[in-house]
Amino acid sequence: MTRSNYWYKRWVSNWRLGAIALLALGMGALTACSGAVDLDEVTPTTESPSAADTNDESVAEVNRVVTLTSLTADLIQTLDGDKLVGMPGSPLFEGDPRFADIEVVSQARTEPDLETIVALEPDLVIGAAGFHDKALDRLEELGVETLSVDVNSWDALETLTMDLAQRTNADPEPLLTRYEACLAQAPESVPSTLVLVSRQPLLSPNQESWAGDFLKQFNIQNVTADLQGESPFEGYITLSEEKVLVDNPEVLLVVETGENLLDQLKEDAFWGELAATQSEQVYVFDYFGLVNPGNLASIEAVCERLGELTQ
Repeated sequence: MTRSNYWYKRWVSNWRLGAIALLALGMGALTACSGAVDLDEVTPTTESPSAADTNDESVAEVNRVVTLTSLTADLIQTLDGDKLVGMPGSPLFEGDPRFADIEVVSQARTEPDLETIVALEPDLVIGAAGFHDKALDRLEELGVETLSVDVNSWDALETLTMDLAQRTNADPEPLLTRYEACLAQAPESVPSTLVLVSRQPLLSPNQESWAGDFLKQFNIQNVTADLQGESPFEGYITLSEEKVLVDNPEVLLVVETGENLLDQLKEDAFWGELAATQSEQVYVFDYFGLVNPGNLASIEAVCERLGELTQ
């Protein structure tokens, strides 16, 4: 895509993104069955503003921003670090000096501390649609402007970046350039691939999730891209062992959430029958970056690893 087409698409198109996927409310259930990842720490994805909103000249510039997700904390800090005054506690930022003096307004599974947030006198609080709704609604009642966003695709990430840049009166170009460099690592093609994010049930992303769109951007033949199912997590489907054997992917990506998922899968009888396991084309990916955007560094790390799949 040329840069001129890119700007046209971002600033003029009036499209609306899909609703909450696994990375929002659904992640609570997923971690309950497959991993020990705290809800606040995973930074559930949030609903991105429409492109029409990013072109709204009436949007007032903000100077004090509180974010309730690690991704938006990283975006605001990167755009204009002086304007970030509150953020969630997250293992992604441990030891990062950029966030050393930022007030932590939520931690682990606890609700955001509204008293602390209000005391920071923010002119914008950013939270996750479907996850921080209650807190954002209460802050609105108290006269605090809020923004509820969802990042379930690269388009959503780019649009959100544009919107936050406008609100903070910052230049989005450095970040957009980083995104382009990230996607430029995509190989020409990757053989049939299956991503597994949990064992009971076996869950895999279709194209309506952040992970599914990530695979699409990297020309990876996701065997579950076009599937729909009864999974309670939008953007993810539940698979049977029989279905996995029928698809018989050439590459397997196993997402680690802290419960040694790969070791668990190796105990299942079907595992050794797959082409990917027999050819040792099994790769473990971190939850942050591939399933949940997490932060900019985790996204870029996944870009690098996906780019190396065919090397």
